[in-house]
Amino acid sequence: MDLITQFINDYGLLAMFLIIMLEYACFPVSSEIVLPFSGAFASANDINYFVLLPLSILAGLIGTGFCFFVGWYGGGAILQAITTKFPKSKKGLDAANKKFIDNGAAAVCLGRVIPLIRTYIALIAGASKLNPVTYFAASALGITVWNTLLIGLGYILHENYQFVAVYYERYKHNLVPVAIICLAALILNFIHKKSKSGKKTAKPI
Repeated sequence: MDLITQFINDYGLLAMFLIIMLEYACFPVSSEIVLPFSGAFASANDINYFVLLPLSILAGLIGTGFCFFVGWYGGGAILQAITTKFPKSKKGLDAANKKFIDNGAAAVCLGRVIPLIRTYIALIAGASKLNPVTYFAASALGITVWNTLLIGLGYILHENYQFVAVYYERYKHNLVPVAIICLAALILNFIHKKSKSGKKTAKPI
């Protein structure tokens, strides 16, 4: 982890973009540390939060897109190879597969904050041939909520960003209802704005 934080210290936004992309591409990098640290670094170096956030979302979409298409073209063979080489991954893959079967596209969105599932949901969705438009739309929503939360906390906490990972580990199983509430709020806000926009553009008969 020291190597990653040093890389970010040396190369700033470019390093954050690359590391966040790798984390979403299933590389063994912890988003619970990388995202808050990125927020803390941005805060300390006067990098606007609303510059970092969209870049992190784009990085997440590219990274998860890589895993999605690996699953799409490799399918069961790649998943089997992963569980054979890394037996500990079987639990996570089975959990992701069950969540996907039970909840479909919604699992892609909610899976971003669920331990074990968030790492493998892209491979499962790809292997299941989920419509790419549906996949990326659901992923964008989930990634936005997750990155907004963790980067924002790091941005606010500054040098105490490590507490984000500590509290995540302690309360991670409570994050699902929080994520659902956040997603519902985003959707309701979007509907409200569309409704207001429609009223403004409507012409009297």
